[in-house]
Amino acid sequence: MQLDKLRHTDSGQFFLLAGPCVIESEEMALRIAEQIVGITDKLGIPYVFKGSYRKANRSRIDSFTGIGDEKALKILRKVGETFDIPTVTDIHDACEAEMAAQYVDVLQIPAFLCRQTDLLVAAARTGRMVNIKKGQFLSPQAMQFAVQKVVDAGNDNVAVTERGTTFGYQDLIVDYRGIPQMQAFGFPVIVDVTHSLQQPNQTKGVTGGLPQLIETIARAAVAVGADGLFMETHPEPSKAKSDGANMLPLDKLEGLLSRLSEIRKTVNSL
Repeated sequence: MQLDKLRHTDSGQFFLLAGPCVIESEEMALRIAEQIVGITDKLGIPYVFKGSYRKANRSRIDSFTGIGDEKALKILRKVGETFDIPTVTDIHDACEAEMAAQYVDVLQIPAFLCRQTDLLVAAARTGRMVNIKKGQFLSPQAMQFAVQKVVDAGNDNVAVTERGTTFGYQDLIVDYRGIPQMQAFGFPVIVDVTHSLQQPNQTKGVTGGLPQLIETIARAAVAVGADGLFMETHPEPSKAKSDGANMLPLDKLEGLLSRLSEIRKTVNSL
């Protein structure tokens, strides 16, 4: 998948990466994708289905990590083929890049791993689009070096995702100055709305969140001019097996995207 397929150059519309945090079942993945495709088609928003085939970074050893790599990757491929949409998933080690690239269109580098040279190079060499999440510990300007590793490995199909910066031990903050700063690299910048509202390192060992501020973060991102938005959504966040504390309820997605589209139209008209 090439970046120009995500961009609505005439309308100036943002694109969307959205779906569950982790693939829980085929039925749920297809149901979520079907609903989001219906919404994004109606609003003219280019859409990429998101789902992790495995969650490698969990606070506790007893946390849910997935239903099995191959099973989840096959579900991702089925979602893409069923709805004729691109798909994105995280990879965690260089040895996973080639495997995942056989099933999805976009390989995503988790924020904690954005400096891992072998991982970035392996993702680049698959020829797939590479979406690099900005480390919670990095300045926006420092991400140019992560991007350059992918480009130097022969792949200029790159995007960068802002997902908040560590603010104390148990909070994150979004510095919107980083969006134009990272766009200056020459590649699309995405804002991860839901992960930016995580509250990590809780004493109970389960990450918290502030989902009531999802629209606040998303509105600001669209107004500033982010190229894309990333959101995790689930029919019942309280029952999600990962990241439920900061997810958007699926039944609220259409209203939110409608309002965000109006904001983008207004900004583009100024």
